[in-house]
Amino acid sequence: MIPFMHLLAISPGGTFDPGRWYAVLQAGIDAFMVREKQLETRELLERVHWVRSMAPKLTVWVNGRLDVALATGCGLHAPEAYPEIPSDLVPLSRPLHDTSQLAARSGCQQWLVSPIFPVPGKGPVWGLPAFHGALDVLPAATPRILALGGINASNLVALKHPRLAGVAMIRALWDSPEPARVVAGLREAWQQ
Repeated sequence: MIPFMHLLAISPGGTFDPGRWYAVLQAGIDAFMVREKQLETRELLERVHWVRSMAPKLTVWVNGRLDVALATGCGLHAPEAYPEIPSDLVPLSRPLHDTSQLAARSGCQQWLVSPIFPVPGKGPVWGLPAFHGALDVLPAATPRILALGGINASNLVALKHPRLAGVAMIRALWDSPEPARVVAGLREAWQQ
């Protein structure tokens, strides 16, 4: 089992509440993805700069905006229909919704496999048997693999796998009045 759990927080989209964002940034996470599709370029740049100034030690990813990722020195999370880009241009993260995507996702530093468990509006789930089966047959040299979708401290124990580096989260962190407590619970469950 991988002893360290990498935890990526993903912004929820919508209204910017600096206090809420700061609480998530300081909750004990390892990385943060700015996923604010509604923002114009200037606002998105300002938001990413704010995140980097509030949490300079975190790895920061920008969802779907290569221009902003390059301008801020962040990694790019390229969503499903995003055009292919050279793998040496910027650190790259991609979603993985099906094992048929493995070949097309080479050259990435990170894969977000989702949804693992049911999440409103996110379609069919991998489920544990399919997820673990896919992890079992991956080639030795693969990107960091993070699970996303419906994950909490109580189902994390069953989710763990030697090839899984950690989890990515949205609702569990943003819906909690104490995101640091959520992170602590996840890290404790990971060690079981």
